[in-house]
Amino acid sequence: MKRFSLPIQAILLFVPVPAAFAVDVERDDVRQFIDTMVAEHDYDRATLVAALGEATSQPKILDAISRPAEKTKTWQEYRAIFLTDQRISAGAEFWRENEAALNRISAETGVPCEILVGIIGVETYFGRITGNYRVIDALTTLAFDYPPRSAFFRKELEHFLLLVRDEGMDVTAATGSYAGAMGRPQFMPSSYRAYAVDSSTDGKRDIWTNWDDVIGSVANYFVAHGWKSNDQVVAEATLSKPWKGKPPKNILTPEETVKSLSSKGVMFVTALPGNQKSQLIRLDGVDGDEYWVGFHNFFVITRYNRSVMYALVAHQLGQQIALEVIGDHP
Repeated sequence: MKRFSLPIQAILLFVPVPAAFAVDVERDDVRQFIDTMVAEHDYDRATLVAALGEATSQPKILDAISRPAEKTKTWQEYRAIFLTDQRISAGAEFWRENEAALNRISAETGVPCEILVGIIGVETYFGRITGNYRVIDALTTLAFDYPPRSAFFRKELEHFLLLVRDEGMDVTAATGSYAGAMGRPQFMPSSYRAYAVDSSTDGKRDIWTNWDDVIGSVANYFVAHGWKSNDQVVAEATLSKPWKGKPPKNILTPEETVKSLSSKGVMFVTALPGNQKSQLIRLDGVDGDEYWVGFHNFFVITRYNRSVMYALVAHQLGQQIALEVIGDHP
C-alpha cells in the first residue's frame, strides 16, 4: 500500500487555529476586576457582568501582539511599509481636503501640519485601516489571558468601560486594533479620556468620523507631552571617528546633548543650543549603519508609540507629504 505524505508546509496549513471563547465572568480574576470597578467607580455590577459576558477572548489577538512590526522588522523593511508613493499621494490628498483644520490647529498648538499628517498616515493610512477587532474583545483578551502585560491592559479595560459609561457608547460597537487602540488616531482608552478634544465644537469628541476632532486630539496629545514649537525633530548624522565608550543604543530617553555628541565625533546640522538633550540613533540602512540624532521633539513622538523607528518614519512620511503639497503652491 502506497503511503500518501505531504510536505511539512502543507501539513502546517491544516493546523487548526484555536477558537475564540466567551469570557468567563465567574473566573476569579474577572470577578475581582468587577468588584474593583464597583467599589472604586460605583459601576453598576449588572451592567459590568453583561458587558464582559459579551466579550470573547481571541487567540489571534495574542498571536498578533507577540510580533509587532517595530520589533520584528528591520528599519528598511519597516520604512518600506509606510514610505510608499501611494501613501504619500493619499497623504497629500488628505492634507488638501483638511487644510483649513490643519492650519488652524497647527497655529493654535504649535504642532506642525506635517507631524499631524505623518502620525495619522502611519497609524491608519488616513482612516483607511483602523482595525476591525471589537475593543471589548481586544482588551479583555489581553487583560485576562496575556500575563506579560495584564496589568496594563486591565487598566485600559477599566478606562474603556468608564468611557463607555461617560460617553453613552455601546460597549460592543467600538472597534480598533488588536491592542484596543481606537479610531483614526488609534488612541488607547486612557489616551482618549485624557487627550481627545472637541475641535469641531459640536459637543462630541469623535475620533472615529470627525477629522477636526482627530487632528485636534493628536495635536493635544503632543502638546500634553511637551512638544516645543519650531524646534527641530531630528538630524541625519555621520561619524567622523570610531565611536568611543558604550555603543549607541536606540533608547527612548536622550542621555546626551548636542555638545557631548559633537565632542564624540558625531557630525550633524542643528541650530539648537549645546545643552539641548539629544541621542544618537543607529539603524540598519541599505548600505550599512544609518545614523540620526534625535532631539526633544523626536522623543515626544516616541510617546505616541514607544519606538524610534516609528518616530522616524512618521516624521519622514510627514516631510514627504509636505513636499508634495508645497509643490501645489508655488
